[in-house]
Amino acid sequence: MDFKNNRARRGTLLLALSLVLTGCASTGQSTENETFHQVSCTTTKQPEHQLQLDAVDSLMARSQPYAALAKLESEGLATEHHWVRRGQLLASTNQISEAADVFWALATRCGSAMGHHGLGLVYLKQKKLDLGLEELEKARKLAPSSSDVRNDYGYALLLSGQHYDAVFELRTAFELANGEGAVRQNLAAGYVLTNDRAGLAMLRDQYDLSMTETAHAEKLAADIRRLK
Repeated sequence: MDFKNNRARRGTLLLALSLVLTGCASTGQSTENETFHQVSCTTTKQPEHQLQLDAVDSLMARSQPYAALAKLESEGLATEHHWVRRGQLLASTNQISEAADVFWALATRCGSAMGHHGLGLVYLKQKKLDLGLEELEKARKLAPSSSDVRNDYGYALLLSGQHYDAVFELRTAFELANGEGAVRQNLAAGYVLTNDRAGLAMLRDQYDLSMTETAHAEKLAADIRRLK
C-alpha cells in the first residue's frame, strides 16, 4: 500500500469525519453486504488507473468531493486504491454508513491497513472509542511506517487517557512526517498532558513550533482532559 502521497486525501477524510453528524446507526456489516463482494483487493495500478486517481486527488485537494466522487465512479473501481478513495469521498459527502461499509469490506476482505484506518476514524466519530482504538491498532500493525496511521492512533490513545503511549506513537509519526502536518499539534498536546517541558522546548527550538500552534495544543489538551 502506498502511503507516501496521501496527505491531501487524509485531510479530506479527516475534515469529512469531523463534520458528519454524530449518533449514526451501527454499521451492522456482514459478509452478505453487497460492498463486501464488489470491493477490489488488488494494489496493482495500470497507467490509466493512476491518471484517474490523480484527477480524483486533484479534485479532492480543491475541496470538490462531489465532483471527485462522480469522477471516481465514472470509470470504475479497479483497485484497492480506488476503493479507499471511495470510502473517503463517501465520508466527505456525509454518507457515513456507506463509507463504513467500504472501509469494513477493505479491512475484512482485503486485510487493508487503510480499511482499518478509515473504519477506526468512523468509529471515533460515532463515539465508539474502544472499537476505534482496536481498528487503528490493526492499521498501525499493518502499516507501521505510515505517519498518518500512527498519528491517528496516537490521537485516539490521547482520548483514551493513555497519554505516555500516545506520545510514543505521536513522536514516531512526527519523525516519519519530518515534523510537518497536524501531528505537530497532537504531539505538543501529548507533551502538555504528560507535563513534558523538554519535549515542548524541542518542538519550539528545533521545529519552530509557533505561539499559535502552542496555544492550539494547549486548548486541545484541555479539551481532552475534560473528556475524563
